Amino acid sequence: MTTKPERIEGTEEAWDENGPLGNDFAHVKPLKEEDNGQIDESLGLQLISIRLQKSLIEDFKAIAALRRVGYQPLMRQVLNRFVECEKKQILKERVLEMEERVRKEKEEKKAA
Repeated sequence: MTTKPERIEGTEEAWDENGPLGNDFAHVKPLKEEDNGQIDESLGLQLISIRLQKSLIEDFKAIAALRRVGYQPLMRQVLNRFVECEKKQILKERVLEMEERVRKEKEEKKAA
């Protein structure tokens, strides 16, 4: 009598490259070329072309190997972190500018 394999819930963590499903070759099938567009679309990804210094790419590859991730996903993570930090910084600057403008207007009203 054969036993059924234990069912693993299909969570993001389970499909992670270190998760039980993402690490099991039984759950792997070849990707058809025509599926690339659908996958990119569903993930909101867009293919771009960019020229980078060879040394920078090698550094990314070395860091990615230490982190046990691909270097391109690592680059995406780095770019996402940068953009989030930049947006926060820009918003902080705008708030400070607005606060300064309001402070000056109050001072002008007091002086008048």
